[in-house]
Order: sequence, then C-alpha cells, then structure tokens
Amino acid sequence: MSAELDSLYQDVILDHAKRRLGAGLREPFEAEVHHVNPTCGDEVTLRVHLDGGTVADISYDALGCSISTASASVMTEVLVGRPVAEAETVLEEFLAMMRGKGAYEPDEDVLEDAVAFQGTARLSARVKCALLSWMAYQDAVTRAADPEETR
Repeated sequence: MSAELDSLYQDVILDHAKRRLGAGLREPFEAEVHHVNPTCGDEVTLRVHLDGGTVADISYDALGCSISTASASVMTEVLVGRPVAEAETVLEEFLAMMRGKGAYEPDEDVLEDAVAFQGTARLSARVKCALLSWMAYQDAVTRAADPEETR
C-alpha cells in the first residue's frame, strides 16, 4: 500500500472516529447486543432494525479507541440500506481482510470505506478493535432472525 493511500485511509478512520455515524441507541429495533473486547476494554452496545429483509438501521453506543469507534461508524454507513444477504457479503469480505494480516487484497467495491481498515489488519493487537462492532452486528442480526432470542 502506498504512503499516499495509507494516509487517505488514516483520514477516513479519523473522520469516522469524530463523526460517529449511527451513534446513539434508537428505536425501533429487533435485537440489542453488548460486546466487549477484553484485551483493551473497548465496548459496544448495538441495536439492529430489519425491515423486510433490509438493514433499516444500526445504532450503537461505543466506548473505546478511534479504530473501534470509527469501525462502528463505517460499518453503519456501509451496511444500512442493504439487503441482509448483501450485508452478509460485506461482513464476510471485511472479516477476510481483517484476518488476512495485511496480505489479503480486499474488494474495494464491496467494502467501500471499510477498506480503510486494511492497514489495521497488519496490527494484530488492533484487529479485535476493528472487528468489535462487526461481530456485534452479526450477533444482533442472528438474534433478530430468531424469534426465540431475547433482547
């Protein structure tokens, strides 16, 4: 990755850490989850609202580092409005990138701004920070799809 591209990605992460799109818990929602990164103490409480098979809203309260909070913001921007199946494809691409330790070449068309975390994948101590909200989203969608699960 070029230094110029790396700088652009850092700007995206810093911008989202400040703006925090989707921040603040909202109603309606079908599932709410709370995830913690025990390594560093980052936390996220996340709500997902599905409407007719579409991710209608993701809202969250997050405490943590800029990578963790920016990742929640980017995830919200990228996933809201997509069909759940399409959002799953984005999630899988993000997971592959983060688990690729910097060697995985992500599909920028699928990830959009989430590709900014490609450099984070090289920092093993920060991967869990970037994944926290995405894992919470996956958990919430699973719970929302199963009427036996509780909030």
